[in-house]
Amino acid sequence: MSKVVTTVKPVATNPLKLSQPLGASLAFLGIKGAIPLLHGSQGCTAFAKVMLVRHFRESVPLATTALTEVSTILGGEENIKKSIEVLLEKAKPQLIGLCSTALSEVRGEDVAGILKTCNFPIPVLYVSTPDFCGSLSDGYSRVVEAIVKTLPQAGALNPRQVTLLLGSDLTPGEVADLKQLVAAMGLTPIAIPDLSTSMDGHLADSYQGVSTGGVTVEEIQQAGRSAFVLAIGETMRQAAKLWQERFQVPYALFAGVTGLEATDRLIHCLMTWSGNTVPELYRWQRRQLLDALLDTHFYITGKRIALALEPNQLSVMSHFLAGMGAEIQVAVSPTRTPQLEHIPAATVIVGDLGDLQAHGAGADLLITSSRGVPIAKALGIPLLRMGFPIFDRLGNGLRSYVGYRGTMQLLFDISNLFLEAEGH
Repeated sequence: MSKVVTTVKPVATNPLKLSQPLGASLAFLGIKGAIPLLHGSQGCTAFAKVMLVRHFRESVPLATTALTEVSTILGGEENIKKSIEVLLEKAKPQLIGLCSTALSEVRGEDVAGILKTCNFPIPVLYVSTPDFCGSLSDGYSRVVEAIVKTLPQAGALNPRQVTLLLGSDLTPGEVADLKQLVAAMGLTPIAIPDLSTSMDGHLADSYQGVSTGGVTVEEIQQAGRSAFVLAIGETMRQAAKLWQERFQVPYALFAGVTGLEATDRLIHCLMTWSGNTVPELYRWQRRQLLDALLDTHFYITGKRIALALEPNQLSVMSHFLAGMGAEIQVAVSPTRTPQLEHIPAATVIVGDLGDLQAHGAGADLLITSSRGVPIAKALGIPLLRMGFPIFDRLGNGLRSYVGYRGTMQLLFDISNLFLEAEGH
């Protein structure tokens, strides 16, 4: 068990933590025809929009209730109602995701109570996501839990239908790979949220002002008939429990699906549930991964790695690299969660990128978002860009490090960085 240390600073000059409304907005973008509506000032929404656009390099529908000094003091009830009415008229969404911000939370606005007095023709899903606590993954998981509590409808169970509850650290490309794997085993997946068809970088026929892809509201309602739930990511544990309580169906939780053992366990689970054998494509990819492990372990074993990522991704990557024989020199998380105590490192820091730089000296590789570029240059070590945001690389929406093939790509990306650093 590792020692988890929380740094105490008067100011964070190089912050790692991202806001809950940003994570909540990302989750809502995985629903087709949805639009996130942030209840706060225009600046609260502008921050999230800029981050999402720079990472995905796509137009991102995002709306704000545009609180002013006066409405903040007197109350934002009219702002909420008018904003929703305008969106219904102009954007014609299928669902509106209403997220609080620090401004509305500090005021203590009873948003849930306000919504109870309204009668909108579409679902308006409210989640409490104050900026001043939690992080991106917390806002994202709160949206998934709110969806599980309200939208799926019970019915006769479909034994071939599987609901996928997917964590915030999965890219659209990784969501697509997981759906493809489940479908290849003869099952019908419904991913919640489904970023694979909304933030994957496709050209829509026209600008619609709402999410142009993702799981539909009708599919989420039908997901209540799934006979089994797969939750990917520790942050999905609570949502999976809520699902089990509502529909009395079993669930399986996987912290991640990166690595040979993790992928084997997922496929074994799918084989057990479907009764089908593994398709030849995945058998062949497993053989390729075994060869890749032999080819790359020379470059990774014994290397010292410094990481700064959201808790779930930090845990998955740390265990994977430790399994490859690397040493986790320092692991930094923006928030504290129980899983940090099980990271294979002597000390895990709950802090910022300043802590990563202070404890990363002597490491062979840095793994964090594009915010780590100046740190990698200062330390003179290569950087593997991972997490959010990545604004100096293209194709973030399609990158995949899950499954046999994704794990191969991760091994090659890391090993090639070491080869390049050695001057070969």
